[in-house]
Amino acid sequence: MQSKGFSCSRSSIFQQIRGFLGPLAAETEDLQGFQTCNPTKRWCPKVGCALAAAEPPTHGSGRLARLDLSLRLGRDEEAQRLEAASRRLLQLRLVLGGHLAADGSLHGARQLGPPVCVVFEGWDASGKGGAIRRLVGPLDPRHVSVAQFAAPSSREKRHHFLWRFWPVLPGWGGMTVLDRSWYGRVLVERVEGYATDEQWGRAYQEIVEFERTLVAEGTILCKYWLEISDHEQLARFERRAVDPLKAWKLGEEDWRNRSKRAAYLAAIEDMIERTDHPDAPWALIEAESKRYARVAVLEHTVTAIEEGLRARGLGEVPPLTAAGAGPTPGDG
Repeated sequence: MQSKGFSCSRSSIFQQIRGFLGPLAAETEDLQGFQTCNPTKRWCPKVGCALAAAEPPTHGSGRLARLDLSLRLGRDEEAQRLEAASRRLLQLRLVLGGHLAADGSLHGARQLGPPVCVVFEGWDASGKGGAIRRLVGPLDPRHVSVAQFAAPSSREKRHHFLWRFWPVLPGWGGMTVLDRSWYGRVLVERVEGYATDEQWGRAYQEIVEFERTLVAEGTILCKYWLEISDHEQLARFERRAVDPLKAWKLGEEDWRNRSKRAAYLAAIEDMIERTDHPDAPWALIEAESKRYARVAVLEHTVTAIEEGLRARGLGEVPPLTAAGAGPTPGDG
């Protein structure tokens, strides 16, 4: 057990060093080969710094604690994998929307495919917006919709908490991305006391049954939790605070919520444990590196759609491999 005096002294020292190295840390992900950095170091040894982290990143005691937040991608690898996954997603989206035959031809038999619903949850500043932009970027805006949910309105509060989500859910041939979702009931509403113990306590089963209903009707449902450490969240908050183009994303409530991280961690672990089910499993994304998280989300979504088509007996959609033989990102 470390003495309190040593802990305080070390924390003070590292706060000073961190302030000095902050700009350098923001640039490290642009370096090629950063994914090979030693995960026990605070910064990348490839730029000459061998500073050990003051404390290991804490991110839960259950499944979150087993995530490897040291995972990184270099700029070139990220670009290559994003391009390949984006092209594949575009093809699948056109097939599901009935705009392209499964064999890639423009004149073959076409039919509407199952709905695709992608749910994003995660810590504040975990990179949900950037991941969503990379996910929908290659698609025609007419073929995908993005819905963002904050606190329910006074009218919405008069109904069951799931009521307000029904209007945005995709139908056959459609795709919807949700920035926050029905999981607010067992996260922020639980922690902040906006829902009673009885309300959020029964919400887990209500959510599972709700999702099972969607999947039974054919929906391909992807659920992402973007995980970052407390240290990384603080660094992103500090960068946002001084960036005029991003400061609007940061409010007093965001800073206040950091003091409740332990309560949120407990709520997140309970959410994952009680709402992870075969019809709609959670995909936990290591998001300490935004580059890694963006690629992971896009590739996972492609795989989920491919597996969803097979599970529903709709067959394979062969990848378009010939140059110029099919759509390119932005043409969808």
